[in-house]
This record gives sequence, structure tokens and C-alpha cells, in this order.
Amino acid sequence: MAKSDSKRAQFGSRHLDEKRDVFAENAWDDFEWSEQLSDFARLKIEQNSKCFVDECEKNRFEREANTFWDKFYEKHQNNFFKDRHWLSTEFPELFAFDSEQKVQILELGSGVGNTVFPLLQMNRNPNLFVYCCDFSETAINLLKKNYLYDNNRCHAFVCDISEEWKAPFPESSMDIIVMIFTLSAIAPEKMSSVLAQVAKYLKPNGLLLFRDYGRNDMTQLRFKIGHCLQENFYVRGDGTRAYFFTEEEIHSLFTKAGLTKQSLHVDKRLLVNRAKKLKMYRIWIQAKYKKESD
Repeated sequence: MAKSDSKRAQFGSRHLDEKRDVFAENAWDDFEWSEQLSDFARLKIEQNSKCFVDECEKNRFEREANTFWDKFYEKHQNNFFKDRHWLSTEFPELFAFDSEQKVQILELGSGVGNTVFPLLQMNRNPNLFVYCCDFSETAINLLKKNYLYDNNRCHAFVCDISEEWKAPFPESSMDIIVMIFTLSAIAPEKMSSVLAQVAKYLKPNGLLLFRDYGRNDMTQLRFKIGHCLQENFYVRGDGTRAYFFTEEEIHSLFTKAGLTKQSLHVDKRLLVNRAKKLKMYRIWIQAKYKKESD
């Protein structure tokens, strides 16, 4: 019998073994893939990468990237908002500051506030100030209309970090910079320059907190032939894009930006739809990198 929600194991501590019923929980942590499942994933990626999107179309998706995200948010509004209640578990550094300490945090690719608002609600430090940006003007307008948006604690602005950009604050001023499912939306050839610019805004000993799609994630396997822009980089039906990373790629990108690894791991998770008896295999890359002091 499934446990009641009030007694359900906490996020990050649910591990499946052969003695447990896979449908007893709605998610399992650190799920180990079988050789058969790994082979299946490789085959699916080989199939959906057989042909690339036409170069002209590929350039259009790059040139009009913000337009496609504007359309996405115009369609979904803030219905796409999901409270990231897992922030305090996965990134406790966001809440570890002394209440008397002045803290400045920047989120890149904020969308409609999935990270910003839980952070402001859960962290009552009166000296906390959160900057956030997105290259979708529609998303930023929706974020600012949220009743939780407070000009005294937050400043949201439109910014395309894939190009040269200037922030409304000086370099070396952010205690923490957050990138959650943001870097994957940027063309791979621009990622190094993006992270080099991002690193400039971190204080010495400041942290970059990162979470994004991992290679072989369920969403990568679901792409149909004709949606591959280049190796491991795809365009969705709505024109938005997604790249799927390995640990090695992330470590290489972040160290080139002058950052030092604090932690880096692949988060393999088995999500379960208990009503429909469906299994969904998710893979994310999670990392914490520090800017060393001079």
C-alpha cells in the first residue's frame, strides 16, 4: 500500500530497491539505469539526430529566439509557474546568510519567477536583494505583475545574456548567481562567452548555482526526426530550444570561465504516474562553482 502524503519520504531520500514497489512513490532519487535502458536511450538519440534542421531555419531560430519565448509566455502566461520548493534542499546556500548580512543574488533566465518568489518568501533576510532577468519581455512583465513582486527586495529586467550585456549593478557584486534551465536555451557556440561574462559579476568567493538538462533525459529522447539543430541541441515545436549536457561539458565550460568546482553530479530520477502506471526517466546536471578570491 502506498504511504500517505503526510508520511511520504522527503525529496532526495527516496531510493528504489528490489524490495520496494516502484508505484509506492511518485518519484525515486539516484535511480540507476540498466544497460538495456542506456542502450535504448542511445538508439533514440541516434534516430532523432539523423538529419539536422536546415541551416536557414537554424539561423532563424537563433535570430528570433526571444520572439519564440515571448510567444511561449503569451500562450501560457504564468500557468507555467512551478514553485521550486526543492531550492532549500538542493541549494541551501541561498538561505544560509546571516540576517544582518547584506546579500545580493542574481537569477539569469528567471521566466515568470519560479525561483525568485520562493526565494523571497522563504528567505526573510531584510538585507536580501534579488536581481533577475530574462530575454523574454513578456516573461518579465508577467513577473512584475505578480503580487509577490516587491521593488524594495527585487529588480527584474530584460536582458539577452547570449550577447554582450551590461547589468544594472557593478561587476564583482553578486554573492550568488543562479542559472536553472537557462544555459540549455543558448546556442552551444555561445556558452563559453556567456559564462565568462557571468563570472565577472560574481564577488570573489561568490557562487554560481546551476541546474539543467542532462544527456539522455526523457525530453531528449522524445524529440522527433527533423528537430535536431546540431549534436544534442534541439528545437521544440514552439521554436524554443534545448541542449542536453554531460558532466564533462559543464566542468570544461565553467573552468574556462575561471570558476572552481565545489560540486557536480548527474541527478537521475525516476518519476512515476501512479494512476496511469507510467515511468518517466529524468536526468539533470547540478553544479556549484566558486569564483576564487584574487
